[in-house]
Amino acid sequence: MKTSKFFVAAVAAMGMVAGFSSCEKEGSDGNNGEAVVLEGGEISGRYSNDLTLKKGEYTLTGSLQMEAPATLTIEPGTTITSAAAGSNIIYILIEQGAKIIAEGTESEPITLTAEEKKAGAWGGLHICGYAHTNASGETTSEIGGALYGGSNDSDNSGVIKYVRIQYSGLALDSEHEANGLSLYGVGNGTEISYVQVLDGSDDGIEFFGGSADIDHCIVENCTDDSFDWTEGWNGTAEYIVAYQSVDECDCLMECDNNGDNNDATPVAHPTVRYATFVGNNSADNAIGLRFREGTQVTLDYALVTGKPKPITLETTQTVASFDNGTSSIKNTYISGELVNEEGSGYANADFTEDGNTANYTGFSFTDNYVGKVGQSGAVSADDNWTAGWTL
Repeated sequence: MKTSKFFVAAVAAMGMVAGFSSCEKEGSDGNNGEAVVLEGGEISGRYSNDLTLKKGEYTLTGSLQMEAPATLTIEPGTTITSAAAGSNIIYILIEQGAKIIAEGTESEPITLTAEEKKAGAWGGLHICGYAHTNASGETTSEIGGALYGGSNDSDNSGVIKYVRIQYSGLALDSEHEANGLSLYGVGNGTEISYVQVLDGSDDGIEFFGGSADIDHCIVENCTDDSFDWTEGWNGTAEYIVAYQSVDECDCLMECDNNGDNNDATPVAHPTVRYATFVGNNSADNAIGLRFREGTQVTLDYALVTGKPKPITLETTQTVASFDNGTSSIKNTYISGELVNEEGSGYANADFTEDGNTANYTGFSFTDNYVGKVGQSGAVSADDNWTAGWTL
């Protein structure tokens, strides 16, 4: 969603007044231009030089914003806990030209969480890059008001690996909410692997354009969409899981090109493969994978269950991409039938003719799920990439 310049400025101001530690001040790292190394304690503020968080426990007392050319390094085993936000919003934002190196390990993941153990307790992690978008005009992040987008699809915003994000998605109002992980024009030079977003409000992981690739990512019980893309994202998502057990959860994956202009270019066309989507069986939030607003997609080796409408196609441009073969679905199992909301063109019969299976009932976590689709039978427990680092 796009916001007015007034709103963006207001949000930025809210973040600035949320609180700063004794070594920080507005618009600066407060350390005479030198790198800062911390070993636990309270953190917040804006940094234009490098900040390293040694392994330990940190309290995020206000928003933490990294400006170019600074790098935020978070050591394995570190926990960052957002304080209660009150009327402010607390978040972590990596601006264009800055980087984050949050590289945990299987035995020592990095945890971003909140004191209040509830969905929407804090604002999550936001990254802005120089990769493409198809949005018109100046593009700024919904939270923090930072610029994003450009022409460098190989842009590198750092590493996010073995990271857990909990209780994110703080709502400013009914129209402006933060996700767990927001990727704004992020390039494919960025490494995003082994990320779990759970018990959040709004979306789990959302792409605003860009070319970022993700793999081995899990979104669990985020109360809007599990995965979301818009503004022309064309990266790859491999080995992803969406799991919903609460009624508030909406789509397992909501997929748009551009809501203001379905024909906007470059057109969103990501590749999604080795994906497991398990819905909440809600009649009110009935759609699993929702392809619309001109998006294209290549979906391969996926399973969708727990939604009355496992896959829907909407808007003429999206349906046309399936009719002409630009978009495709292969090797995919769904618990119901594909629904073409436009009423003509690619339909469930075409879906099954392409080698997919509708009305599939053979799914179970114990028999054929260990972090990837395995309809041919149980996969060795050694292949369970979710073990050890997830909650």
